[in-house]
Amino acid sequence: MTPFARTALDVRNRHVERRVGIVFLGMTLLLILPVLLILGVLVVEGGPVISWDFLFTEPTSGMTAGGIFPALVGTVWLVALALIASVPVGVAAALYLSEYAPDNWLTRIINLAIINLAGVPSIVHALFGVGAFVVFFRFGTSILAASLTLAIMTLPVVIVSTRESLQAVPRAFREACWNMGATRWQTIRHVVLPNSVSGILTGVILEVSRTAGETAPIMFTGAAFFLPFLPQSVFDQTMAMSLHLFVVSTQVPGVPESLPFGVALVLIAMVLAMNAASIGLRAWLRGRKKW
Repeated sequence: MTPFARTALDVRNRHVERRVGIVFLGMTLLLILPVLLILGVLVVEGGPVISWDFLFTEPTSGMTAGGIFPALVGTVWLVALALIASVPVGVAAALYLSEYAPDNWLTRIINLAIINLAGVPSIVHALFGVGAFVVFFRFGTSILAASLTLAIMTLPVVIVSTRESLQAVPRAFREACWNMGATRWQTIRHVVLPNSVSGILTGVILEVSRTAGETAPIMFTGAAFFLPFLPQSVFDQTMAMSLHLFVVSTQVPGVPESLPFGVALVLIAMVLAMNAASIGLRAWLRGRKKW
């Protein structure tokens, strides 16, 4: 018997490890398979309606024909303004909680509020948006009110992802800057934030996916059932892809069967394109890290 021969325990452990790997692979495939099936159905059913006219014209014939251009542009408005409103606030809150705040009752209450805010149903956010932005601040049913409602709803995602990314930066980086005489803010600005941008983008990616697909928060605050023209300012109403999909699927009679599938396919493709751009930027930033 050679001194490096496998023992019975080693052989048994390798068999167990192989079986566990197969189980995990099967669970992963079970998660991916429904996504692939959904995408396949959308491509097969909605692919035939996709054309330049479908993408760049307005709905006609009571939304039973024509395109989705106003809803497409409106969704971009909503997502962009929601990002502009939530990302700076979320990053600032995460910086305070991670770099400045002591561990006391106030920060514990703030953390509890963030957790609770993440668990609030979207319809409750919609009612809050109506009361706060439509009525109290008198923005009316507008893109601005809808975007701010979406920003409030997705704020916990940005805060949590940013905080985790900030805490992942080694403390030795901070201590080296402090030993060189840098202030806390200089350390955050020149060392901590540049090394955590890739993690912050993870929260942005999740926010884009959620804001583009939400219906309830915008239904009462800014999205219109039908508007055959583009918004001129943030105080106008707009169509949105998610609401338009709901409308043509359930509220409009005589809609061709392939039309809702085409709207859903474009919505998913738009979200995937936004996510792909964010993921590409995140990968590039990660490649620049020195640790």
